[in-house]
Amino acid sequence: MADHGYKCYIPGCAGDVSTLHTLPTEKNCQQAWLMFIYNRIPKQFNSKLLVCSAHFTTECFSNLGQYQAGFAHRLILKKGAIPTILLPSQPLPQANWGVPVLASVLCVVVVRLWICSVHNRTSQLLRTNDVGCQTDATQLPLKTMMTSVRSKGIQVTVSSQSVVVGTTTTAMSWPSIQPFTSTPVKAAMPAKRTRVELEEDMKIGNVSSAVIDPQDSTYDPAQSVTTETESSQVFATSMPFHKDAKFIVFEKCLLSLFESCPVCTSSCNVSPRRRGTFVAIDQRCPHCDFFRQWRSQPVIGSTPVGNLQLSAAIYFSGASFLKMQKVFRAMNLKMHTYDAFRRHAKTYLEPAIIHKWNEDQNLQLHYLSQNKNAILGGDMRADSPGHSAKYGSYTMMDLQTNNIVDIQLVQSKEVGGSYHMEKEGLRRSLDRLEESGVKLDCVVTDRHPQIQKFLKDRKIIHYYDIWHMAKGLSKKVEKISREKDCSLVKKWHKSIINHLYWSATSSKSGPEKLAKWTSIINHIQDIHTHSDPAFPRCQHEQKLSKDCSKWFQPGSRALNRLHKVLINKRVLSDVEKLSPHYQTSTVESFHKVILYFAPKNVVLPFIGMLCRLYLAAMHFNENVVRPQMTTSKGKLVYKHFFPKAKKGGHTIKPVKTEPTFCYVINLMDSVFQEVFCDPLPYLDAIQRIPVPQYLSAQRDRPSMEKTVAEHVTFQSRGV
Repeated sequence: MADHGYKCYIPGCAGDVSTLHTLPTEKNCQQAWLMFIYNRIPKQFNSKLLVCSAHFTTECFSNLGQYQAGFAHRLILKKGAIPTILLPSQPLPQANWGVPVLASVLCVVVVRLWICSVHNRTSQLLRTNDVGCQTDATQLPLKTMMTSVRSKGIQVTVSSQSVVVGTTTTAMSWPSIQPFTSTPVKAAMPAKRTRVELEEDMKIGNVSSAVIDPQDSTYDPAQSVTTETESSQVFATSMPFHKDAKFIVFEKCLLSLFESCPVCTSSCNVSPRRRGTFVAIDQRCPHCDFFRQWRSQPVIGSTPVGNLQLSAAIYFSGASFLKMQKVFRAMNLKMHTYDAFRRHAKTYLEPAIIHKWNEDQNLQLHYLSQNKNAILGGDMRADSPGHSAKYGSYTMMDLQTNNIVDIQLVQSKEVGGSYHMEKEGLRRSLDRLEESGVKLDCVVTDRHPQIQKFLKDRKIIHYYDIWHMAKGLSKKVEKISREKDCSLVKKWHKSIINHLYWSATSSKSGPEKLAKWTSIINHIQDIHTHSDPAFPRCQHEQKLSKDCSKWFQPGSRALNRLHKVLINKRVLSDVEKLSPHYQTSTVESFHKVILYFAPKNVVLPFIGMLCRLYLAAMHFNENVVRPQMTTSKGKLVYKHFFPKAKKGGHTIKPVKTEPTFCYVINLMDSVFQEVFCDPLPYLDAIQRIPVPQYLSAQRDRPSMEKTVAEHVTFQSRGV
């Protein structure tokens, strides 16, 4: 890692060591690292910060002996290791690769020559021992003689296990040669996992057979070794499987690598087998009976890593599996089935999302509870327009930081109809905030009548968002402008709406807002002094107007219609409660982000909908403070927009820098390093979420035969 320009985050550290370690994901250990680095736990920090090995004691490493002997190229920390050395006096000893690598190369040459001589004398068979496949003959793994060597020439990795099987049950007397491998051999096999059923048996290369090897739950990828060709796998152990680079390989190009026998160079019989994105190739030579198996990706337990990572990439990025499946089919690119995707989602992906969101939310609520004047904004988003929505998601945002602090998903069946979902979502959010000790200064929402009464009963200061009120007034003013003798209203339309915003944001009290707002009736008549002492006169410069046609005449129809709309009891009551500082426009921006993760035309189950809302919140919180893009000369970049609402008009918006997706990387790490290893704790957390029944659960489901018979009868009547 040091070769790529990464540095140790410890202040004053020269960092002249080859091994850097990333911040752990376990909360307590992570906080201990942050306290060591910053002497405090910052509110925001880089989740990928690095600390070099020199700041850890020797007891913190699980492979120090192998590293010092040259059998490992990087140090591996034990779980829960914490840095304690601030300014190391001596760096850790470096690995000595010269002698082991040379010895490894010599061992490979000697072993190959010896194998050929034994083969010529005894005609014994050289083949690969597939994990989980046992034979009657005594087996001796060839991996005790193989090594992992990096060649500057051919960079081909063949992960397999080879054994020599004799013609009798008596084992051959092999010379004792110690292994030279960069991967420490595990002391015990991993615990058995539930086997995954075969998704499909496919024909590749005109050969069809069931995939057996990935099903073996005792398969240990760490014990795979390199045979026949030099390998670049020396550096593979330093990187998790899911972070390894992937490539699109054509079938003919792949099979051409196995056409010739590496022992006698004769033509071989090649048998490919596939499961999803995973492919295994059996190569057998009919002349010398050489056999080996090559696998395109690691297999953990019974799950190919590529299948699980593809499911995770689709889910975490908010994409649709069915659309991705169409893309794959268009390229004739193989992938796993939808059933496998849903199985991955339920078992690993959704529990990881719920866990990650709970961690992030608890951290935000902890910091928010330290603030005595929390100003929150809330609004509901329905999954369909009108009053026929199935789901309603209520979003609660910290308007001082624009971070999403809570999302509540409500199904219409829970509250007796979609009209009541917004109130229930707000109630759940407030209960969640109160449990975390958050003290509210005020809440900014729209003018929903149920929300007004609910917050009034709970004695919470409630402000209205200006845009929602301006939108309602704008529609009424536009309607008046189309009436007879009211064409002058259209010229004042924009000024009236601007005056509403100015009255709310420039006032310090409710009476002052009312006085400024009601002055609009005098102002449009060219009267700029007012009887209300809270706002006695207009603040603009006084100018004598020579054009009387632009002012409203007292007693005119247009003035009377405007007065009835702008100065009625409901409007005056709402103007007094308009928010003078923060608005909920950022909440509306977040609702637009949700469309990328949960489109309204896609039907999702309750947990699936909840997880996609959490993904949208993670994406929004990570990118909400993006800076504005600048040119090479430092000039701020803007872009023209032509929204439909402006009817040909335009607006200009700043162009921000490209968004980041660190939350996807963190979720990937969580899936492969935590959830996949032991999914039960994460499944327990997701099972505690109350999931409502489907909307059709209380209705009787008719039999298919009866439904088809009625349909056929109806169609025959139509004919």
